[in-house]
Parts: sequence; C-alpha cells; structure tokens
Amino acid sequence: MSNKVQLTFNDEKKSRLDNFVSENLADQTRSQVQKYIKDGNILINKNIAEKAGSKVTKGDVIDITIPDEKPIEAVAQDIPLDVIYEDSDVLVVNKPQGMVVHPAAGHPDHTLVNAILYHSKINDDDILRPGIVHRIDKDTSGLLMVAKNDLAKQSLMKQLKEKTNLREYLAIVHGNFKETNGKINAPLGRSKKDRKKQAVVDDGRSAVTHFTVLEQFDGYSLLRLKLETGRTHQIRVHMKYIGHPVAGDPLYGPKNTLKGNGQFLHAQKLGFEHPRTHKWLEFSIDPPAIFQETLNKLRS
Repeated sequence: MSNKVQLTFNDEKKSRLDNFVSENLADQTRSQVQKYIKDGNILINKNIAEKAGSKVTKGDVIDITIPDEKPIEAVAQDIPLDVIYEDSDVLVVNKPQGMVVHPAAGHPDHTLVNAILYHSKINDDDILRPGIVHRIDKDTSGLLMVAKNDLAKQSLMKQLKEKTNLREYLAIVHGNFKETNGKINAPLGRSKKDRKKQAVVDDGRSAVTHFTVLEQFDGYSLLRLKLETGRTHQIRVHMKYIGHPVAGDPLYGPKNTLKGNGQFLHAQKLGFEHPRTHKWLEFSIDPPAIFQETLNKLRS
C-alpha cells in the first residue's frame, strides 16, 4: 500500500522540485522528498523526475507516491545518558544538542528515548514516546523530566496543563533591548506559507513566553525565558515575532548569525512537584561548552 498525491505548480517563477514538494506536503522533509525522487517515486508530467534540483514551471503536474512507512518502535540502545536525578517515579536528564527526543520518521533510533530505555525501566504503553511528557527541540540542550510509571505521567502532565511547573531557558538572541523584561502573548500554529514551520496565527493555540534581559553585547543579547505554555518551537517563533530571533537558529533566524551547533537555546532550569511525595523538586544545569564559549567571546 502507498499514498498517492498530485500537485500542480502554479507560480510564474521556476522552483526546484524538492523545494516545491517538501513545502507543499505536510510532515515531509526535504531529505525525505529527495529520497522519493531517488527511488523514482516522483513524476513530472508523467515522466520520472531525474534530479532533486529539476526545475518545475507553471502548469507542471507532479505525482508523488509516498510508500507506507515501516512501524517505528522505541527500543533500548546503549547510548550515554546524563542523568541529573532519578528515583522510582521520575527521571531528570540533560539532553545534549543534536539529539532527538523520541523516534519518528527520519529519526527511528539513537534518540533520547532509546537511551532512557536502556538506562531505566519505563512502564508506559506508548511505544514511541514512553515516559515523555514534554519535549525540547533537537538542537536545544538542557533539562527534561521523564515519567517512569502512570502515576508520575498523569501528575507531570497535569502540572504542565495547569502551568504549575517551572521551565526556564537561556538564549542568545539577535539585537538589543530598551526594556529589561517583557511578556509575549501570541497564538501559535502551523505556518500557512511553510508547513515545516510554526508561526503566529490568529487561529492558533494560546502561547505565552516571559523574558528577562540578562546581558547585552554588540548586536546580541542574553535572555532568561520562562514558558507559561509549551507549544512547538514556542521560544524560537516568539523571539522571531518580536524581531529578536534566537542566534544560530537555522529555521527561524537570519543567515548571518553566530556559528554553533544550531540555535543557542538551553533549557537551564526545571521544577515540578514530585508525583508521590508532593515535595517541590528543582534542578539547574549549565549550558553546553559552545554556548559558554560564545558568551565569553561576546563579552570580550
């Protein structure tokens, strides 16, 4: 079985085939589209597309065959895991930059979940996201809480919903500020221009981010950000929305930016009520070396 999709190119200006298809197919990355082209699964005007860079012009009809994906299931893998805290109910880990949180299309393994399953016993029926109650982006580093059983999962998810937990980030952003703190209240949803992006949209879900300016440099600022909600790419989209995109952000930032391993965004502080003891737990972790080295360069 497979899924067949037909697109018609209506723009006056020519476009690369892989760009056009990936921008108009929900949840299909450019690399996935390039693989479909390589495998002969994309036709232009009934002819097999030969290259990802083939140009499509106005009136061209593109037929795409999307093969059914093999079921993905999270399995234990012996991957180093930076454990900050652990007991019989919860686990707090420091996720490195470059690691995806859980398996998905394009990232079937070598994720944080694969490492967690090797390290700990997680009692959860979710075969893709066992124990996961919140996420941080692949190139965002920092603290993540994990539920080891149903009692913990229900409690942590409730705290997230009721906004009683604590999630604070550090970010280096473009530009300087006149104010010392602020609140961004702007609803977020999938971008209508680019399906891979989130954007501020009128019919989006409520999203609130608080920020405090900690330091200012030549063209950049260091912020502490506190999440009131936890939407996909929330900080990154909100900072772009107010004209201060996160430095190094390949999706929402400018090309002329600080060099690093992706966005300079770090989940520094995490706090929550323990699901069983009801005691408040709070953790803090320093940003990765490249973040600190970049800060020192900006200071000097």
